Amino acid sequence: MGSPGPSVAITGIGVVSPFGAGRDRFWRSIVAGTSGVVSVTGAAMDHLTSRVSAHVPDAAIGEAESVASEFPTNGDARSDLRRSAKVSRIAVLVAREAIRDAGIDPTAADIGVVVGSGAGGIDVAERQYGDYYSGDYHRVSPYAIPVSIVGIVSSEISIALGLRGPSHVLSTGCTSSTDAIGYAAGMVRHGEADVVVTGGADACATPGMLFGFGRMRAASTHFNDRPTEASRPFDRDRDGFVLGEGAWILTLERLDRARARGARVYATVDGYGSTCDAYHRVQMDPEGVEIVRCMQIALSRAGRQPGDIGYVSFHGTSTVLNDAVESRCVRQVFGAAADRVPGSSIKSMIGHPQGASGAAGIVASAMALAEGMLPPTINLQNQDPDCNLDYVANVARRASVDFALCNCLGFGSKNSAIVLGRA
Repeated sequence: MGSPGPSVAITGIGVVSPFGAGRDRFWRSIVAGTSGVVSVTGAAMDHLTSRVSAHVPDAAIGEAESVASEFPTNGDARSDLRRSAKVSRIAVLVAREAIRDAGIDPTAADIGVVVGSGAGGIDVAERQYGDYYSGDYHRVSPYAIPVSIVGIVSSEISIALGLRGPSHVLSTGCTSSTDAIGYAAGMVRHGEADVVVTGGADACATPGMLFGFGRMRAASTHFNDRPTEASRPFDRDRDGFVLGEGAWILTLERLDRARARGARVYATVDGYGSTCDAYHRVQMDPEGVEIVRCMQIALSRAGRQPGDIGYVSFHGTSTVLNDAVESRCVRQVFGAAADRVPGSSIKSMIGHPQGASGAAGIVASAMALAEGMLPPTINLQNQDPDCNLDYVANVARRASVDFALCNCLGFGSKNSAIVLGRA
């Protein structure tokens, strides 16, 4: 047992979230227990059963573009973001923020890109296929395919910033960005790149996606008139998740390299685990055997015991089965210590940003380790007896934590977990 190879440091963080642009705004908002969930309106939404989302507003993209305007781009070869899907626009802007936050010259290091995304440019795909099927063939852009495929997201970052290291997208559903960060940490640890820009981005609060999740009966429908109360993990009245959006991007590099150049280190990425229930396309295995094993693998690879963990970032989607199963699995992993380990689900505030959700939780956990503050689970008014752990209910908590365990669980029976350490 033990971490293979050198330690991997998080030295830069960039965020665009439902709260707006910037890491600090995201952190202040979740510590304050602010909800980013709003009502969705418009003719295309009138027939939806779930009419709430935590989407990234256009104003937030404008703010991020203003902040990034002075950042060097790749000259004539840079990506034309005006033609890009929303997911690529926010991913590029946030990657710029993360690199600048790390104090890295993008031209002076071998920088790779490994990001996770579930839906890619679904907004473009929905509009363009809508034009095609309605007979408006002349409205279908020649860029429709290249800007909508999920694999383009990392390329947009690499092209815009002139990053010539490996450029990959992992699309494993909800676990996409946790898997991306796990793979990126391995690349840094084994010397495949000096720095890796990693994390996740999804911008899928579109009419088609909202309708599809509604048909699946996975999305919240009971709080359409009270959107800020709709996402309520572990609460007895929860009735489904709220579709979210955002981009959470990190820069990873070797800890010794970061220390040598005097960089700020938010946290270290110490261990990564991934398993598959091999059970169902959508439903979680109620036994949770592979969820437990996933957490145990991450702990083992980090060289840690459950008793070392001081905070758990729950996947906590606000769905009836998933919250209860995850809670039972955490209790099984931690045993008698489970009642003493606080944890929370920031999805209560940002909804479920699909493939970016793991990165969102990891950013929040890294900030929690660095700042000594645990974000709350809001809307936890009547705790479900089947969810019987400490979820930092409603109000943030001051705490000094050395290690955090970040869970991410997804459709297709996928489970991923990462252990972070305080720098």
